Amino acid sequence: MCFSNMYFGLQTGWISMMSLQASLLGYAVFRPFQKKIAEPFGPIENVVLQTTAVATATMPLAAGKFTSNSPCPSQRKALYDFNTQANHMLGFVGIIPALGLLTTKDHPSGPIELSTGELILWSLGVAFFGVFFAVPLRKQTIVREKLRFPSGTATAQMITLLHEKSADTSSTLRQRRRQQQPQQQDLDEIVHEDQPLLSSSSSSRSTVTSYTAMPSEHSSCSNVALGSFQVDSAQEEHLSQQLSISAEEEDRRAETEESWSMKLRALIVSFSLSSGYTLLSYFFPIIYTLPLFNWLSLNTIDFVAWEWYFTPSLSYIGQGIIMGLPTTLSMLLGCVIGWGVLSPIAYYAGWAPGPVSDWKTGSKGWILWISLGVMIAESIVSLTVMLIRTLVKATIRRRNQQSKPRYSLASQHSNTSCEDEIERETLGEESEQEGQSGGKDTDEDAPPEQRVGMFVTIVGLIVSTLFCVCVVVLVFGANVMPIQMTFLAVAVAMLLSVLAVRALGETDLNPVSGIGKISQVIFALVMPGGIAANLIAGGIAEAGAQQAGDLMQDLKTGHLLHASPKAQFYGQMIGSFFSAFVATGAYKLYTTVYEVPGPEFSVPTAYVWLDMSRLVNGHQLPAHVTEFVILFAFIFSALVFMKEMNPHPGHGWRRYIPQGIAFAIGMYNPPSFTLARVIGAYLGHQWKCYCNSSLDTTAPDDTLWQKYRRIVGKVLIIIVASGFVLGEGTFAIVNLILRAMDVPHF
Repeated sequence: MCFSNMYFGLQTGWISMMSLQASLLGYAVFRPFQKKIAEPFGPIENVVLQTTAVATATMPLAAGKFTSNSPCPSQRKALYDFNTQANHMLGFVGIIPALGLLTTKDHPSGPIELSTGELILWSLGVAFFGVFFAVPLRKQTIVREKLRFPSGTATAQMITLLHEKSADTSSTLRQRRRQQQPQQQDLDEIVHEDQPLLSSSSSSRSTVTSYTAMPSEHSSCSNVALGSFQVDSAQEEHLSQQLSISAEEEDRRAETEESWSMKLRALIVSFSLSSGYTLLSYFFPIIYTLPLFNWLSLNTIDFVAWEWYFTPSLSYIGQGIIMGLPTTLSMLLGCVIGWGVLSPIAYYAGWAPGPVSDWKTGSKGWILWISLGVMIAESIVSLTVMLIRTLVKATIRRRNQQSKPRYSLASQHSNTSCEDEIERETLGEESEQEGQSGGKDTDEDAPPEQRVGMFVTIVGLIVSTLFCVCVVVLVFGANVMPIQMTFLAVAVAMLLSVLAVRALGETDLNPVSGIGKISQVIFALVMPGGIAANLIAGGIAEAGAQQAGDLMQDLKTGHLLHASPKAQFYGQMIGSFFSAFVATGAYKLYTTVYEVPGPEFSVPTAYVWLDMSRLVNGHQLPAHVTEFVILFAFIFSALVFMKEMNPHPGHGWRRYIPQGIAFAIGMYNPPSFTLARVIGAYLGHQWKCYCNSSLDTTAPDDTLWQKYRRIVGKVLIIIVASGFVLGEGTFAIVNLILRAMDVPHF
C-alpha cells in the first residue's frame, strides 16, 4: 500500500489513508488460516492490523489531507462516503521535490538534493511527535465528548461487516471488559453456561423455575405428576431450542462462507482487471491518454493541447467510488472552470503566453495560483469557525458544570446521543438495548492497563521533538533551518493539531492543507526571505497535525470495537518506523527510473508548496491573477461560512455547496485526473441506490446482480474499488521494473 500511495502521490498528490483496504486485505490474508492459528483473527486483531498498516502506508508520507464530509451514519452512509485524501506525502511528493525545484534566487546554494540516508533520517524525524500529540486528545474528544469521526466509524463498520459478527462481537467484547468487575451470576447461567449469547433468557428462567418448584403441603399426587410433566416439557423445549439454534448457526456459517467467497471473488477480479490495464498501458501508452475529445470534435479542436484527454484508469474509477459523488462533482466544477474557462482566457489574453502545460509561463501555472487562493481561504474560514465554536462549547460546558449536578441525566443523554447512534450502526442493536438497561460500557474508557500512560506520552513527546530538531540540523544544517525555527514548527504543529483533530471529529475534514499554508505565513513573518526554511518548517507543522488526525480516526475505530488503545499506539509507532525505510526505497526507485517531475509524474503538490513559499516571501504573482485569486477566495469563503454556520450542513440545499479543497484540486490537476473519478463516483452512487431500492420479486433471484445485492450488499462496491486501486498501485512496480530494464514498447 505504501508503494501504491507513492505512485498516485507522485502522479497527482492524491492518495488514500487505506483504512478500508488494510482491514479488507488483513482479513483476506488471515481468514484462510483461522483454524491453524492459536488466537482467532477477530475484529480487535483487525483493528490493530489496520492501524499498523495505515501507519506504514501513509506515515511519514502524509503531510496534507483532504477528506470529504460524512454525516452521522444513520444509514451507514459514512461507509460509502468514506474519506479520501489529497495527502501531500510529507517530503516525498511535497517538500522534497519542492526543495529540488529551488533556484539560486530562492536559495543561495540552489536546489537541495537529499541522499538515501538523509531521506530516511528526515522521515524518522517527522514520523513520531504527531503520534504523541494524539494520545492526550483521545480522552477528551472520543471518550468524553464522543465526537463522530465518521471515517473511523466507517472503518469499524467495514470490519464488523467483514467478520459478520456484529452482535456476537459486541457481546463478547463487553464481557471481556466486565471480567475485572465481580458480578453475581444467575442460576440459569450456572445451569446453562454453554448457552449461546443470543439465546432467550426467559426460557432459561422458566426451565429453572420448573426444576425448583416444590409441591405445596396440600397438593395431590396429580399435582406431583403434573410437576414432573412440566419438567419433562421444559427439558424437551430446551432441547428443541438448542437444536434450532444449532441449525440456525449452521445456516449462518454457510451464508458467511458464501458471502466471503463472493467478496474474495470480487476483490480478485477487480484487482486482476486493474493490473491487466496497468501492464497493458506500458506496452501501449496510448490507452492511458485517449484523445477522446478530439475524436468527438472530429479533430476540429485540438483538446489534447489544452490537456483535455481521457485516462480510463480503473484505479481512478476506484478512487472516485471511495471519494463519493459530492467530492468528485466539486472537482469536476473546478476542472471545468479552471481548464475550460480560465486557462483559455489567460492564454489568449497574453497573461500566460507559454505552453499550456508549463508551470512557470503557461496557463497551468497561472490557474494554480487561483486554486491556492481557494484552499487558503476555505481553510482559514473553516479553522476560524472551528476555533470560535470550540471556545463557545467550552464556555457553555463550564457554565453547565457549575450550575448543574455533575452527573445530570439530561446532560449525559445530550452528550451520548450521536455516539449511541454510531454504536447502534457499528455494533448492532445490542448496544442500544444495553444503553436502555442502564449499561455504562458506551461511556467507559478502556481499562487502565490498556491505555497509554501520561509518563510515556510526555517522555515520548520530548524525545521525539529533540530527535526531530537533531535530524533537521544534521540533514539541512543550522544555517538553512535554525534550531529555534524547528522548535517553533513543532509548537505550531501541537497547537494546530488540536483544531485539526476537532475539525476531523466533527466534520471528517482534516484541514491540514490550510494548516500547512497558515504555518508558512507564520514562518515567513518570523524568518522572511528563507524559502527553504519556510518549506521545511511548514512541512514539520503539517506533519504533526496530519499524524494526530490519522491516529485519532484509528483510535475511534478501536474505541467502537473496544480494542486496546495501547496496542494501537504501539502499532502506529511500529508502522511509522518501517514506513521510513519502505517509503524512501519507493521514492528512490521512482526518481531513479523516471524523471520526477516529468511527463509521468508531474508532482503538482511540490509546485503548490513552492509557490506558496514564494508568495509569502514577497515574490510577485503572474499578470492579472491577483484579481481572480481575490474573487474566488471571497466566493468560497462565503460558501464555507454558509455551510459551517448551519447546524445540519448536509441537509437541504446546503449539501449542493461545492467543497473548496476539492474544487481547488480539480483546478490544479489536469482534467484526466478528474473525469475517471467522476465516473467511478457515479457508479458507486448508482450501486448504492440499487441496494436501497426495494427488491423486485418478479425478477429471478439467481441473477448475478441480485445475488451480490442480497448477500454482499453495499460493501461490494467498496471491495471492487479497493481492488481497482491496489491493482494499479501494485503493478506499477512491474512497469517500473520493465522501464528500468528498457523493455521495448509501442
